[in-house]
Amino acid sequence: MRVRRALLSVSDKRGVVELARALRELDVVLLSTGGTAAALTQAGLPVTQVSDFTGAPEILDGRVKTLHPRVHGGLLGRPIPAHEAEMAANGIEPIDLVVVNLYPFEATIAKDGVAFADAIENIDIGGPAMLRSAAKNHERVAVVVDPDDYAAVIAELKAGGGALSAPRRLQLARKVYAHTSAYDAAIAAYLTAIDDAAVAAPDASPARRAFPDTVGAQWQKLYDLRYGENPHQQAAFYADARSALPGWPPSRPTIASAEVLGGKQLSYNNILDLDAALGLALELRDCAAVVVKHNNPCGVALGATPAQAYERARAADPVSAFGGIVACNREVDGPLAALLAETFLECVVAPDYTDEARATLAAKKNLRLVRAIGDWTPRTGDAVATLRSVAGGVLVQTADTGLVDVRAAKVATKRAPSDGERDDLAFAWTVAKHVKSNAIVFAKGGVTLAIGAGQMSRVDSVKICELKAGAALAGSSVASDAFFPFRDGVDVLARAGATAVAQPGGSVRDEEVIAAADEHGLAMVFTGMRHFRH
Repeated sequence: MRVRRALLSVSDKRGVVELARALRELDVVLLSTGGTAAALTQAGLPVTQVSDFTGAPEILDGRVKTLHPRVHGGLLGRPIPAHEAEMAANGIEPIDLVVVNLYPFEATIAKDGVAFADAIENIDIGGPAMLRSAAKNHERVAVVVDPDDYAAVIAELKAGGGALSAPRRLQLARKVYAHTSAYDAAIAAYLTAIDDAAVAAPDASPARRAFPDTVGAQWQKLYDLRYGENPHQQAAFYADARSALPGWPPSRPTIASAEVLGGKQLSYNNILDLDAALGLALELRDCAAVVVKHNNPCGVALGATPAQAYERARAADPVSAFGGIVACNREVDGPLAALLAETFLECVVAPDYTDEARATLAAKKNLRLVRAIGDWTPRTGDAVATLRSVAGGVLVQTADTGLVDVRAAKVATKRAPSDGERDDLAFAWTVAKHVKSNAIVFAKGGVTLAIGAGQMSRVDSVKICELKAGAALAGSSVASDAFFPFRDGVDVLARAGATAVAQPGGSVRDEEVIAAADEHGLAMVFTGMRHFRH
């Protein structure tokens, strides 16, 4: 279908002048509105205002400008004799291409202190209506909602003598419905998160509940995976569609936004383990390395250099490190790359890699190098929700961004921890937050000695640590992600060689547990915060 008339009306004006110029070179008539028309006119391009095309002025502060039969008839008329005759009888000319993107509603409500009236004014009406009309009639009309598609559209128009193919029109229409559904979901989530009192104070910023009555989220497929957790399961990897919005607040580095620099495609399990490793590495301020296996850290360490941190982390559990995932919160340099090359690893994730490191690791053909782009600075309190599916529903909660300053935690025992023990307790506590419950972490000198994960009994988690590390646990500090319900957990810790313990407290038997710690000469602090991870 040859494009003869195009309507351009965009909030995000990236590339729209270049697109319009290419359309004019193909003798396409340009229709436009408001600010878009002004931008095209300023660029020296001939533009017909939509109000002149329809014969109806823009009214109500621009709320009504494209809601007109000459616009929607021009979009919805099919290339069949009956429609063509009816359009001609009503003076309706076909519109073959629509280029529209919407008022920035999500970017608006993401701003601090945005007034209710401003949020409402940024709900687009005419834009979604045109998008949906054009997308429905993709049999004849092409519709572009994403500026990133301009280059491909221009190239095909030039190659096809001003025409766009049916597959291209369908592809563009798919994008429209994904975009408008996400847009409406965002509006519904905002309106169901505020109280009715907002209407009485439209110039104020209404308080928003953490959990709206309606939760809408959309993910865009990045790629299909070879299989899921097991070869008989199918799987794909999707990214949060909001991350591509102009003006959307920058997020922390994620695996969804990361770049795979080398090696074969990530697997389902790789992605899960990379996410776990990255999450812990992002919470460690000092130079650190994390080794993850089956979604649990098996070795974590601080170091003066990335190489030293990784060497210590690997040594914490060298057997489990084989075939593991490594995260480093500093750039991977040559010395670290040389150490990484010594062991079979599935993936490495880091802020970046030096040329020397990439050259060294290029020899490891199956090793995936992942560069996680973004701000790696540790921070807490991000207003992020996490979703987890169950049969027939989804659980939504705020992300576990809380982290107690263990160095200042309440001392529950007669003996207070030493400065060195406090440092190790703080380190172990950070690691324990990322270990599956029931979680027990032994640490000393900025390195984990043993990690007990995912056991039904907290005592069994301690016993696993004792079995793995033995005498090396002497003089260590321990973090427990939840309270000790009985004194037996403390008795086992003391037997293993621990000298200090951090736990949330809050058990009905706290006094019994504290007494046991005093009997063994342990220092114990209560954090007042639990970190279950199921």
